[in-house]
Amino acid sequence: MAKEIHYNAADHISADSAADPYLRPAFSVNDRVRRLAWGICWGIFYRLSPRPLHGWRSMLLRAFGAKMGPNCHFYPGSKVWAPWNLICSDQVTAADGAEIYNPAPMTFGSHAILSQGAYLCGATHDYDDPDFPLLAYAMQVGAYSWVCARASVAPGVQIGEGAVLGLGSVATRSLESWTVYAGAPAVRVKERRRVLEVTISEQK
Repeated sequence: MAKEIHYNAADHISADSAADPYLRPAFSVNDRVRRLAWGICWGIFYRLSPRPLHGWRSMLLRAFGAKMGPNCHFYPGSKVWAPWNLICSDQVTAADGAEIYNPAPMTFGSHAILSQGAYLCGATHDYDDPDFPLLAYAMQVGAYSWVCARASVAPGVQIGEGAVLGLGSVATRSLESWTVYAGAPAVRVKERRRVLEVTISEQK
């Protein structure tokens, strides 16, 4: 699947904001204020909350615009850059240290898991443009997929249903459904046995 740019800072931020393009903000004032408010909320009410209070953290994410399905388990050490760009089905898990950098919408299917220290990067910069604008990509993490501990996913990479990205691996290309990947950059290792007796389409 080809990567499609969801947000290009050059289309939204005036060149008049700073003569040096490296000093220009990547987002509007309203967006930066919203992220400041979320950062304060995260530091006080989310990060310090007891580990079992998954419903409380889901409520905080919803208050800032996230769409959270039932029984999501976002642990207090997890980080979400922009809750308003977070879309979760049921029973999505983000372990301590997992980080979701989502300047563009990021969607998680049912039972998707991010283990400890997993990093999903939703944006980069156009290094061929002298203005070096930020580019953000909408991304999907398929149902029953698993991004293992300390694994990283590059901007615009899509993770198929049931795909596994191994420990410490780096996904630079989209991952096929029900396939195991490992390495840096990650390569296909083997197919994953479909352990589900009922397919996701049949559940709906």
